Parts: sequence; C-alpha cells; structure tokens
Amino acid sequence: MTETNLLIKNATYLDVVEGAYRKGDIKVNDGIISEIGENLANDGAVEELDAKGRFVLPGLIDCHVHVTAATADLGQLGEWSPNYVALNTAKIMGAMLERGFTTVRDAAGADFGLHDAQAEGLLRGPRLFFGGKALSQTGGHGDPRARGRHSHDGDYCVPHIGTIADGVDAVRLAVRDELRKGAHHIKIMAGGGVASPTDRIDSTQYSISEIEAAVEEAEAANRYVTAHAYTGRAINRALRAGVRGIEHGNLLDDESLELFKERNAFLTMTLVTYWALEREGRDFGLSQENWEKVAAVLDGGYEALGRAHEAGINLTYGTDLLGGMHRYQAKEFAIRGKVIPAIEVIRSATVTAAALLQREGELGVIAPGAAGDFIITKEDPLNDLEILAESRLDFVIQQGDIVSSTSTGR
Repeated sequence: MTETNLLIKNATYLDVVEGAYRKGDIKVNDGIISEIGENLANDGAVEELDAKGRFVLPGLIDCHVHVTAATADLGQLGEWSPNYVALNTAKIMGAMLERGFTTVRDAAGADFGLHDAQAEGLLRGPRLFFGGKALSQTGGHGDPRARGRHSHDGDYCVPHIGTIADGVDAVRLAVRDELRKGAHHIKIMAGGGVASPTDRIDSTQYSISEIEAAVEEAEAANRYVTAHAYTGRAINRALRAGVRGIEHGNLLDDESLELFKERNAFLTMTLVTYWALEREGRDFGLSQENWEKVAAVLDGGYEALGRAHEAGINLTYGTDLLGGMHRYQAKEFAIRGKVIPAIEVIRSATVTAAALLQREGELGVIAPGAAGDFIITKEDPLNDLEILAESRLDFVIQQGDIVSSTSTGR
C-alpha cells in the first residue's frame, strides 16, 4: 500500500468523539497524520489539497464483510477455483474503497494472502482485518453441506468461508491454526443463520466448553472471538463464555443488553443485508428456503438497534452483503439513520469500529498519529446521511494517497 505525504488545507473536519466540526490544516507524512493546525506550511514535495467549503471525515470502517463472497450461494462458493474467487475479490474490494471504506473486517473467507496483497499494493482495496475460516459445528451455520452430502473438504485452499470443528480439542486446534496463519480475530458460529442449509435460526451452536476453549486460545494470542448469533439465547451463552463481539444480534433480549454492558462487548449489526436479500437474494444464488428465513430476522433488527443504542451498547457498522448485493454497502447508513442519530451511525463506522479492531487512536479518527484516511464531501453528512449512503464523495484518501476523486477542484 502506498504511503504518501499530503497537506489538506482549509479543512472542516469532524471530531467524531466530540461530534463537532473543527477547522484547520491536516498534514500527512508517510501515510500518518503528523500535524493539525492553522496555516501549516508545505514542506516541498507534498501534494496539496484545498478542502475549503467541504467536510472531511475519517475513512470509513465496515466491521462485517465477506470479500470473497461473490455469490450468495455460499455452498457453491466452495466449488469455485481459488483464482476465480480472488479475481472477484479484487473487484469487490476495489468498489468498497470507492465507497469510502478504507478499512474492513472480513467476518469469514479472507486470508493472509488477500491481506498481504492489499498491504503490499498488489490489490486495490481497503485495509483488511481477517479471521480466516469461521469455525462451525457439524450442521451449524458454517457447514455448507446439503442433507444428502456427507463429506466436507476442509482443505484450506478451498474457498469455503467456514470449517467444521467438533469438540473442545478440535476447536482448540482450529483456532490455533487460524492464529498461526495470522488471523486478527476468530469467528465462531454460535447460532443458526439465514444462508446455511440445515440449521434453524433459533438454534444454539457449540457447547459452552467449546466456546470457552476458542476464547482461551484467542486471548492467549492477544486476539479475540466474535460470534454469529441472532437470538438472545445464543447471544447470552456466547457473551457469558467470554466472546468479545456479536455479529447480527437481531433477536437480542433484556439479558443480552445487560451482558453487553457488563462485558463491554461489541455488537455489529448488518441490517442492509436482510433488506437486500429480501429484494434480490434469489437473483444472486440464495435458495428459496433460505430466502424465507430472512423475514424472521429483518423486523427484529430495527427494534434491536434502537434498544442497543438506548442501552449505550458499543455499536459497530456492518453489512454482510453477498454476491451482486455488495453494491448496497453504504446503504446501511440510511437504514440506521432512521433509528438512531446520525453521529452515532458515523461513530459506528469510525471510532467505535476502531476500538473493536483494537486500533484505538490509529483508525477512525482525525488526530496526530492516526492513519491518513479520509473521505471528503461537499455536503454535511451529519445533516443528511444519504450523502454517505449514496457515496456522494468528492475524495477518498487512504494513508495520504488520493485513491478516488470525483472532483476536479484541488
């Protein structure tokens, strides 16, 4: 990834923590914000960008993506050539960057190869945090097999997003193996899902001892476990066992809210994926049976988001889109904005997301020492989240490099 020197003049930039705009010049050296102040001098061979009359925000962070999921038929994905998947991934990640997402967390599927390719500049896209393959029990949300299929090819190069691990010892081994390959986090399937063929939404998955084993191994490596879970029953088991993050959480209950607060855990909701699946899922490979599961979690998600916000839960931005539905990634801003304040939606995609990624002060903020990641718009997103939802961005800047521009005025 190219690290560039850049001077942004006359910036009206968002202090996300305070929820207020400030004015000044922003200097980026070697991809990192080095100074913010008034009338900063250009030291010479530094690109200069005049942001007068525009609004500058930190680069956006999506905490739940599947960059390899070029189809909604995740079982079929495992039959594809890894090379074909990689080329699709390059297209998907490039489009994410165009929408202003300078960092993403892959919630199953991406690996060290994609991470390294992006970091080395071989692949144009967001900075990538990955967990490798999600861990699933037999018949769980990460088990892609239909009822009539018996074998499961667990070879790492097969592009399944999950792997099956049953029993405490197998879970320990699977976690250690993902950590060996450089995983930033571990993903487990702690409850049923929409896109899997044989499990129920209201099921719990993995025993407490299995979940605790995953948590113990991740924490030993200074990493964390995040869990796919919809229902209060599944969420609460996972949180009590030490899981740090919950993915989705649409059907949480009162005890869930108490546990989130008690454990200082994070909730990554993904409302846009159900909105998109309801409309287009079958066009992109989702089976009729799985499509019918969508309604069970869609309505509950709006209520859960409002309750989590009122309870002061750590909310992070996620999308979980599949196939051709990736193009709706930014629409999550508009969906959340109907339920919670705009500044809270923006925080979920910046400073709170950075905390989940264990990168406080490095990502999601405009401050000295943070990455030189920005989006710049003509209009104020705090007044209208549709600006972000529709990706009406003048500039996208990643580590001081202007990676996308729709404006000729610099």
